[in-house]
Amino acid sequence: MKYKVFFTLLMLMFVGSVVNAQTFRDNNNKVLGKVESDGTVRNANNMRLGRIFDDGTIRDKNNMRVGTIEKDGTIRDKNNMRLGTVSSDGVVRDNNNKRLGTIEKDGTVRNDNNMRIGTASGIKAKHTAVLFFFKLL
Repeated sequence: MKYKVFFTLLMLMFVGSVVNAQTFRDNNNKVLGKVESDGTVRNANNMRLGRIFDDGTIRDKNNMRVGTIEKDGTIRDKNNMRLGTVSSDGVVRDNNNKRLGTIEKDGTVRNDNNMRIGTASGIKAKHTAVLFFFKLL
């Protein structure tokens, strides 16, 4: 009986972890990867690329720090150099304040010409900016 309960809980945990993962896709709806509920980033082949932590630290698959996302939306590389920002309304800008694109509330990602380049529904805008525009992982 206790094994049945254990396996049932294990299955629920597995199903729950899959449901909580959010997928990001290119403009052709091709899966690029996903961000799991704990911030783990995986590519389309389910290979672990790294993780974005709650405190904003970004680490690669070898647990090396590759950057940070600050609370104000500033994105920095591993040397603490400012790469750009993501504003609360989803506008992404580079270090020279040039508009790179936007991340809409529904997860649509647009470039600087307002052309749709992908989707990241359910993924935090700051995480989406790291994945689509700054490629820190």
